[in-house]
Amino acid sequence: MTRTIMALVLVGAGLATAPAAFAAPTSATIGMPLEPPTLDPTTGAAAAIDEVTYANIFQGLTRFAEDGSIEPDLARSWDISKDGLVYTFHLHDGVTFHDGSKMTASDVKFSLDRARGKDSANAQKELFTDIAKVEVVDPLTAKVTLSQPDGSFLFDMAWGDAQIVSEKTAAGDATHPIGTGPFEFDDWVRGDHITLKRYANYWGDPAKLETVTFRFISDPTAAFGAMMSGDLDAYPNYPAPENLQQFQGDPRFKVMVGSTEGETILAMNNGRKPFKNKKVREAVAHAIDREAIINGAYFGYGKPIGSHFAPQNPAYIDLTGLSKYDPQLSKKLLVEAGYPEGFKTTLKLPPPSYARRGGEIVAAQLRQVGIDVKIVNVEWAQWLQTVFKDKDYDLTIVSHTEPMDIGIYARDDYYFNYHSDRFKKIMAELDRTTDPEKRTELLKQAQKRIAEDYVNAFLFELPKLGVAKKNLMGLWKNSPTPANDLTEVHWRN
Repeated sequence: MTRTIMALVLVGAGLATAPAAFAAPTSATIGMPLEPPTLDPTTGAAAAIDEVTYANIFQGLTRFAEDGSIEPDLARSWDISKDGLVYTFHLHDGVTFHDGSKMTASDVKFSLDRARGKDSANAQKELFTDIAKVEVVDPLTAKVTLSQPDGSFLFDMAWGDAQIVSEKTAAGDATHPIGTGPFEFDDWVRGDHITLKRYANYWGDPAKLETVTFRFISDPTAAFGAMMSGDLDAYPNYPAPENLQQFQGDPRFKVMVGSTEGETILAMNNGRKPFKNKKVREAVAHAIDREAIINGAYFGYGKPIGSHFAPQNPAYIDLTGLSKYDPQLSKKLLVEAGYPEGFKTTLKLPPPSYARRGGEIVAAQLRQVGIDVKIVNVEWAQWLQTVFKDKDYDLTIVSHTEPMDIGIYARDDYYFNYHSDRFKKIMAELDRTTDPEKRTELLKQAQKRIAEDYVNAFLFELPKLGVAKKNLMGLWKNSPTPANDLTEVHWRN
């Protein structure tokens, strides 16, 4: 064979295989700042659980759309009785769990009864307190009867904590989750990654990707290196805002700046001295310069807040003036509270960069008014145990990313140790109210109550800062709930 003929053969072979060479990829590698401690969203509190499992592995009766609205999920429709007490859910037919078993109304009953049961390990058990009973009408119809009208019920059923699980496999969901979503669990290498694969028998529109790998990279420098080298295809909650300008100037990438439900707070232990004293809490709030924290810890990204409520919510009111930066007022309040020389305290900081970076700034600001702060860095599992569960802390910084979760302030056992009958009364009335205008007014009252009680120092609403390769489409820009919903994610040729 001559060289000319050989060349023609090779060119022809190249042309024949060209379409395959330019086919869109079928996998994606996604960066995450934190590794989930478990993969069961119905028994764990960490947002990282939902970031892997929500809408991917597990599904609920309803779900959040990217704009925060409520959509049908496993329930194709529902009927509500005139008195607002009975919800009849009509389920999709042909839904199977990843082990092949059929999902029916019995699984709905099991999941809701388990979540509200006496021995429930659900981190948001209060979502289910108004449920009086759950009945199986037929395999595709579940009836939920409430003890009182609850205007938030369909909203509550969209939380990751309300996902539907199988009685047969629920005990193993922490390490090998089995749900009904478009992806099924494939592999978990602790400390490194979790891999999901497309579920072949999914009841709805199949996922466009065949496999997805979540890699855990908390260090901002390492996250930047992984994106620049191509080891990651996207980092939806990018931890280093100082790098965004560099990504914006690189044609290989796109930067997505959106909103989250994450109220970033300096939490104070209201059940421990000196923070039992409202004047001390108010002094702390007035010692904080929010803009300095936003600029120093998040490079200008983020919006100051004065209560535990997302600015994008229509019921939001700006209460930042109640705790405006005023160091002299802060010192005066400390004198009135009986601490003219200030006091010593500790600030426990979990790993996220907003907490670690913001904590350094907060500590410096508190020292300026006489509060001697010792910073204690803790890992996420340690924070969940010592701060969230055991309430063993003075101060901490964390972002509460659950959707419209102001109701947590009505829980006597919550880690803030805040007890207010006035606030509970507002929330109880809200639960019984379905009229939109009345609900808005009650939500405004709730915001004012906790702001005026200075339960915590409210810092800023955490923005969603995402980085992705420019051809990766379908990622959420906004986060109405902690989630990396991959159902529509695909590569564009």
